[in-house]
Amino acid sequence: IGHIRAYAASAAFVTVAVLVQILVDNLWVWLVLRFIAGAAMVTQFIGIESWLNEQTDNERRGTVFAFYMVMSSLGTVLGQVALTYFPQMDYRPLVFVAICSVMSLVPVALTRRLHPALQVPAPIHAKYYLERVPMSMTVLLIAGMLTGAFYALAPVYGLGANLNSEQVAMFVAISVAAGVLAQWPVGWVADKLGRVLTIRVNAVLLFVLALPLTGWLDFTYTWLLVFSAAFGVLQFTLYPLGAAFANDNVDPDRRVGLSAILYMVYGLGACLGPLVVGILMDTLGSHFYFIFVAVCSGLLVTLVRPQKITGDTLSQDAPTEFVPMPNMQTSAALDPRVDITSDISHDPVLDDPIETDPDTTPVASESGSEGAELPSGQSQTNGELKPQ
Repeated sequence: IGHIRAYAASAAFVTVAVLVQILVDNLWVWLVLRFIAGAAMVTQFIGIESWLNEQTDNERRGTVFAFYMVMSSLGTVLGQVALTYFPQMDYRPLVFVAICSVMSLVPVALTRRLHPALQVPAPIHAKYYLERVPMSMTVLLIAGMLTGAFYALAPVYGLGANLNSEQVAMFVAISVAAGVLAQWPVGWVADKLGRVLTIRVNAVLLFVLALPLTGWLDFTYTWLLVFSAAFGVLQFTLYPLGAAFANDNVDPDRRVGLSAILYMVYGLGACLGPLVVGILMDTLGSHFYFIFVAVCSGLLVTLVRPQKITGDTLSQDAPTEFVPMPNMQTSAALDPRVDITSDISHDPVLDDPIETDPDTTPVASESGSEGAELPSGQSQTNGELKPQ
């Protein structure tokens, strides 16, 4: 249906799903509505990113990517700060979200640009990536669990620590802001020390900082903000570090498929994290949020070790450029490490079928799906682990 129509329809779904929550007071209905709103928001992000990609050449993709990430992260922070204006937490925050959703349609509705061409993705061969970069997949899964649990249940922890709604909003906002600001310094450190060592140091610090917050010490609001900022620096840099390490071990013509797999693994973790932590916090108390953080970071310390790296599968352009991804909202289309026009995981770009002439339009070949196969004679060995 095209990117503009998909974006507009998604914004309508978001608005309706949010407003219906004002009319219905049922947990299960709310869960369905939140699922619909979340799926629609993801569709909006995909439409925006595809549009930006179609308008951006490879030389400027890094600049566009950085600007896009700053804007999306700024929106996340401002969204948390906006909650401080609704201390009663009644229906008004939902109305505010609906207003924002409707206003997001204005720039799209007023644009004079044509919608971007449609792309037909080919199979991405998940098995290849899972065997090539298993350590990166582990990092992404745990990073997704930590981030998903943070967005869903860190406010619940704040309420359990006797914070009011305004303080809870700042508790979350300062963590996101710190994560955004830390992207470039952590990337510089990772380029100097190496991705794996930086991930392990990151995990060790997460483990150490989580221990005092597991329930045996009480902290003032100011100290909780300090801890929140520190956790933001550490947990929001796990995804870009893991993604950078994965890109180091995958050839450039396979990185679109890699990005898709990384998103799937991260998204799976983001779904599992809140479910696990929610059950623990409901049964055993709000302090189990940071017990969960300590367990996850401990797993990273155990599983991510520089001794496991052989370097046999490094790509020719490794180490690749570190790309800030504080919220993991951007698709491979805007990743400056990816050139979609040469990636074997994608078929050629096709125009909108409504505007094509059947007498002159060539039929798309199936070579895109075949191109993602492994070259003959190449074995799918573990690119990160030493042979047993």
